[in-house]
Amino acid sequence: MTILFTSDTHFGDHRTINISKRPFADVAAMDAALVANWNAAVAPDDEVWHLGDVARRGEAVAGLLARLNGRKHLLRGNNDPAATLAAAGWASVQDYAEITVDGHQLILCHYPFRSWNGQHRRAINLHGHSHGRMKPMLRQYDVGVDVRGFAPVTLAALLAAPRRPADG
Repeated sequence: MTILFTSDTHFGDHRTINISKRPFADVAAMDAALVANWNAAVAPDDEVWHLGDVARRGEAVAGLLARLNGRKHLLRGNNDPAATLAAAGWASVQDYAEITVDGHQLILCHYPFRSWNGQHRRAINLHGHSHGRMKPMLRQYDVGVDVRGFAPVTLAALLAAPRRPADG
């Protein structure tokens, strides 16, 4: 089993194409690419932590989750309505989580932090929300699809990738 992270998919939200300058002609093309990329990266027995802002319409989320591989956890984002939180298919729903992956303490939230638990003991903050427009601090990574190839990403890939200016 592999553990992956993602955020800010904004399925079904035409506004995100323009606001985030996504390279898709329309919502149908964006959603198809997001589903295909997710399922190419995530095996059925993998675990995915979605760090918020799943979809424009919460009532469509259960059907969407059924099409996506993996066991899915949600950390609520500012654009996740009650229907998204209540959708069948989430293994857990919360605002914040602390987990350990490959010996690394991870602090997970939709929002990037200026400081976080364990920060000075090498804990890593994974977040979404900023769509790659915010310069994070050391050991802080935006896992949003806009900066991660429109697909979930592993911690190993985050740590091994060359540092981008937005990665601090």
